[in-house]
Amino acid sequence: MKEEGILGVLGGMGPQATNTFYQRVIDRTQAEADQEHLRVLIWSDAKIPDRTAGILSGPAQAEEVYQHLLSGARLLEGAGCTVLAIPCNTSHYFADRLQEDLKIPLIHMIRETVSAIHAMGKKTVGILATDGTVRTGIYQKELTAAGLIPVTLPEDLQKTVMSIIYDEIKKGETGSREKFGEIDTYLRKTGCDCAILGCTELSVYRVLHRLPPFYIDAMEVLAEQAILRCGKQLRNV
Repeated sequence: MKEEGILGVLGGMGPQATNTFYQRVIDRTQAEADQEHLRVLIWSDAKIPDRTAGILSGPAQAEEVYQHLLSGARLLEGAGCTVLAIPCNTSHYFADRLQEDLKIPLIHMIRETVSAIHAMGKKTVGILATDGTVRTGIYQKELTAAGLIPVTLPEDLQKTVMSIIYDEIKKGETGSREKFGEIDTYLRKTGCDCAILGCTELSVYRVLHRLPPFYIDAMEVLAEQAILRCGKQLRNV
């Protein structure tokens, strides 16, 4: 019998998003008793510098972010984790470099999300994410490579997304339905088949507001992959 893996979660980006991710792992694991759930070690490091600010501010600031991420990942690796998940989309700007510096596999949330969307037969995909994720093009690159059409928001609506993330969800608020409605209207008028919730704060928003299946939650994809790669089965929901 294959030994089950131990999931390491490098979190704190933000803390509520990490909490939501772990709850998602619990909810989606096929388990009838405590002992049938995953073994999970969570390092919620809220002191990791803001990823968007770090990436967009220049090489020195980006390197500071990376070193924090690497330190946390190595802590989890050294503690015996066999699979690593990072519930933060923007941090995946560093994912390939992190993987090179680690011995355990890192689940690449962006690539897994794009793969899931491709399997659904979608074609035109909206991207809701931080400025850091959007400007570095990590989702655009993967979507284009998969033969899909990425759609980013105009400047005013991108500011709205950032406001929901930073001015509302990260501050413990529920997030404005009115603001999100403006974004939704634009995506549907533009002809998107679906849209990626490419920031874990938007994953929190999804839980609070019960968004429709049009929105593909990258955190959900990450949770599913974490369960499967640790040798467990998914619970149908």
